[in-house]
Amino acid sequence: MNVHAKFALVVLVLGAIAIGVARYVWPLWQEQMQRDTSDAKDTKGRMVIGVDNWIGYFPLCSGDMKKRMRSAGYVLVCEDDKADYASRMQKLRDDKLQFAVATVDAYLLNGAPKGFPATIIAVIDESKGGDAIVAWKDKVANLDALKKMQGVRVAFTPNSPSEHLLRTMAVHFDVPALRGKGVWRVEADGSSEALKKLLARQVDVAAVWEPDVTRALANNSIVKLLGTEDTRRLIVDILLVGRSYSTQHPEAVNALLTTYFQVAKDYRENPQRLEKEVAAETKLPADSVKRLLEGVAWASLSDNAQVWLGATSGTDALVDTIQSTARTLVDAGEFKAHPLPDQDPFRIISRQFISKLYVGAVTGGGTTPAGPTSLERKFAALTDTGWQALKEVGTLKALPVSFQSGTAELSHEGKLELDRAMETLSHYPNFRVVIKGHTGLRGDPAENQLLSQERAESVARYLSVTYNLDLNRLRVVGLGSTLPLPQLPGESERAYGYRLPRVELSLVAEAI
Repeated sequence: MNVHAKFALVVLVLGAIAIGVARYVWPLWQEQMQRDTSDAKDTKGRMVIGVDNWIGYFPLCSGDMKKRMRSAGYVLVCEDDKADYASRMQKLRDDKLQFAVATVDAYLLNGAPKGFPATIIAVIDESKGGDAIVAWKDKVANLDALKKMQGVRVAFTPNSPSEHLLRTMAVHFDVPALRGKGVWRVEADGSSEALKKLLARQVDVAAVWEPDVTRALANNSIVKLLGTEDTRRLIVDILLVGRSYSTQHPEAVNALLTTYFQVAKDYRENPQRLEKEVAAETKLPADSVKRLLEGVAWASLSDNAQVWLGATSGTDALVDTIQSTARTLVDAGEFKAHPLPDQDPFRIISRQFISKLYVGAVTGGGTTPAGPTSLERKFAALTDTGWQALKEVGTLKALPVSFQSGTAELSHEGKLELDRAMETLSHYPNFRVVIKGHTGLRGDPAENQLLSQERAESVARYLSVTYNLDLNRLRVVGLGSTLPLPQLPGESERAYGYRLPRVELSLVAEAI
């Protein structure tokens, strides 16, 4: 190759490099010029939060929130992934999201495969009616009816609060129809699609969240089987921050939390403004918006510091919720063992930001540290007629509560079973309890009835003395051998006879 050809080749190569550099540099230069010659020059950064349409996230993604963050120097973007939690966790891991929202159960389920890429820095809210299982009234009257149904079909959003509510019901109420990966599962892309499938009669039951709960119940032929207004710390929404982002930009995390709690406080003090903005967003009538917002219990800065994160007290409600949720997921077969490293919930919690905010400034509102537990709630006395008028919600998983042979004295193992049942009952503070005693088939029916009554009374005394359950909340019924369980295919007489003596805790509520 002669000198001229070499020179031409070098020029060609340098020209190609120059063009490539120009194509890369020119847009960056233009963007920098735009920033430097506008108010954007003061922008400190861009924050992207992974969200969905749950109404509890409204303050976090409101116009007021974005406006205030802009004043603080940050561009806030809420990216709605329609409850695609797996994608949300992956984006946190890849630093494509700086923040994300989720429920505790959704983070355990979807965060575990990604090595838990974020830490919990705040509790946003607790669902208190914002999530529900709804059904066609002519198909399913209550949860016990659901237990007996064959071929039931349920629409829900997988890996979401809806699935966790179904999963919890399957565990707490022993509903075989909601277990496993059978044909009952009709997966939907978000709550709104689940509701569409229900309204189209493609399914009998749907698990949805607000505003779709309100939309569903506007149809008089649809009934609510269970809503989170009657649960406690079952579905808890949390704010997550990517681990690397919180380490590299702690000032940005503080700015987001500070602004969010200011916005939340303003909405709390101006509920009419919140209702107006939510109505504009959801296109729902005013009365529906009120019911919708009643389904969300937002956590203030004080709630976070004093109750949920225990930053200023010994109360660690979030830790208890994480542990309880993990046990439910294991019982439901989602995990073989506790999903957190060393079974340690503190691996996914960072309370430093809330502690600093709370100590540094008081936002007002909030609650005082927790007083009586949900098990200690007081109930008004009812007459027999009043008890008979109550609506049955569902029966908790049958307990093989054991007694000393031929007596009504609880055994040590029987007390342990009741202790486990109380952990479940603590999630349902609004329901009364009918304690039903059952015996085996042998013996005199009258004696069996008397023994089952005495054993149910023994259970009631234990719950009252040990857990301070209000006796007005409890009703004791001895059924003897009149309602035996069905014998399972292939079950031996011995095994069957062992299952018959039992105590059932049936949850009942005021008829609405």
